[in-house]
Amino acid sequence: MTFVDTNDASELSFNQMVEYALDLDNVFASLADPTRRDILQRLTQAQMTIGEIAKAYEMSFAAISKHLKVLENAHLIVKRKNGKERIVSISPGAFKSAAEYFDWYQNLWEQRFDALEEFLKEDSNGKD
Repeated sequence: MTFVDTNDASELSFNQMVEYALDLDNVFASLADPTRRDILQRLTQAQMTIGEIAKAYEMSFAAISKHLKVLENAHLIVKRKNGKERIVSISPGAFKSAAEYFDWYQNLWEQRFDALEEFLKEDSNGKD
């Protein structure tokens, strides 16, 4: 999903913009929990079964399953069946929308700081 360019949002419907915002909200809400961030960190090393993930934490299997469901709903992980086991891995484009969000704001602020720097140079040259 691509970050919405507010200067050219005419191409997107209202529903698409709302859906994008909800997806991004899900990503950030998922990342707000330290257990979920730790699970994601572990999954960057290797895919794991739900049981393997649960062994690393002092909480019930049901609690881990709930954390995984939140991550799955945010499209940060994917689960697949392998016989009776459920294999969990990090989603290939897991952080794309969040990265695009931050990139957009980084570019915005870099442009503003560049404009401020230019203004200050011109202002200081005019005072000489």
